Amino acid sequence: MPLSDLQLAAPELILALSAMVLLLWGAFAGRASTAHTVASMAALLAAAVAAVYAPHGRAFAGGFVSDDAATFAKVAIFVASAVSIPLATGWFARRGDSRFEFPVLVILAALGMGMMVSAGDLISLYVGVELQSLALYVLAAFRRDDPKASEAGLKYFVLGALSSGLLLYGASLIYGFAGSTHFDVIAAAVGDGVGKSGVLFGMVFLICGIAFKVSAAPFHMWTPDVYEGAPTPVVGFFAAAPKLAAMVLFARALADGFAGALDQWRQVLIIIALLSVFVGAFAGLAQSNLKRLWAYSSIANVGYALIGLASGDQAGIQSMLMFMVLYMVDVTGFFACLTALSREGKPMETIQDMAGLFKEKPGMALAMTAFSLSALGLPPFSGFFAKLYVFKAAVFAPNMAWVAVAGLVGSVVAAFYYLRLIKVMWFDAASGPVEATPTEARVIAIGAAVFSMPLVWLALHWLDQWAGAAAAAFGHS
Repeated sequence: MPLSDLQLAAPELILALSAMVLLLWGAFAGRASTAHTVASMAALLAAAVAAVYAPHGRAFAGGFVSDDAATFAKVAIFVASAVSIPLATGWFARRGDSRFEFPVLVILAALGMGMMVSAGDLISLYVGVELQSLALYVLAAFRRDDPKASEAGLKYFVLGALSSGLLLYGASLIYGFAGSTHFDVIAAAVGDGVGKSGVLFGMVFLICGIAFKVSAAPFHMWTPDVYEGAPTPVVGFFAAAPKLAAMVLFARALADGFAGALDQWRQVLIIIALLSVFVGAFAGLAQSNLKRLWAYSSIANVGYALIGLASGDQAGIQSMLMFMVLYMVDVTGFFACLTALSREGKPMETIQDMAGLFKEKPGMALAMTAFSLSALGLPPFSGFFAKLYVFKAAVFAPNMAWVAVAGLVGSVVAAFYYLRLIKVMWFDAASGPVEATPTEARVIAIGAAVFSMPLVWLALHWLDQWAGAAAAAFGHS
């Protein structure tokens, strides 16, 4: 194996070695510790730094790609994963369920996500997806004595197996007609029209399999139940980093492997995107549990990101990357709030539980208000800029202005449940005192809220340049 291959895969090697060391450490220590948590976070941050300084190129016979897009995604994914560790370990410790396996599983999931965003062929794509998914299945059922968590893990696993079957079937069709698993060879076959109908048929199955991973409609059936049943900080992790990884994988597969079939996959993405927007908007209206509500919100937001990707050009991919990074901050902050809040020893997970929160915990109420208004897309919050990028890309793409209008309609419908939550927090009478909020959750929630407004105004220009460079890396297989 050439040394250059190892240099390109330095972030993944750091995570793989760290996971093995931390697993042995935990097995011999027999319990979780603060040092174990800190070491896990340090491993993820070290991998993020390594991603910045890793050279660009192709490794492992073209199956692994290191470029600006991979760097952009890996830094965001590894940092989000690192933030999730103290949030979750504190939550589990307060319930007497602290175990050393959690940080190891997060690192293994992050390793799979790193493979996903660097996939250069269908084999590495599948390996990355499965490595991430297997870790997430276990995390969903991490509280094995909780029936809801066990149910969430089982549903996620069974439906995840179905999506893996779709991925493999699509990959086998593509390989059979294109004669290779490498995206560059597939792109050449599509451009030459070799086995075009079979390749495109496989592409549709591939899109369906990846759409499951981002919980896009109509492949969203697992999302509300898993979000409701899984531990709250685990859901916060689910809703952030894995979504970005799968969206970048979407862009990698379509822009690198099927650039010559843009008109065909654009039609499929537009259908999935609009279904996601309207399923998320209308189904969310009937939800009272905040975790289920945010599950439908995530479905709708994935739809907006897919609108950007469906634009098919560099501006569209850039808008998707901007949207997902800004959304990650909001969703991580919101679930940090849910992790922090409880009354009489019970977690506050319904809209009615939030009654009178502004009078009891004004800082947390302000943070949740910021996240709700940002998810709604109200200026001057970060979510407004995220949607602005997506809709602008759609308006300037050929024959896609109507898609932007439809997306705006869905956003207006979804406004109802965000505003209802804000009304309950600010104006309804409290049903009892809110317990003291843990430090780590409060710091993460308030930090994310401050980024949402006003720090995003300062970060936007820098993010825009970085996302633009990342978007330019696609489509050059």
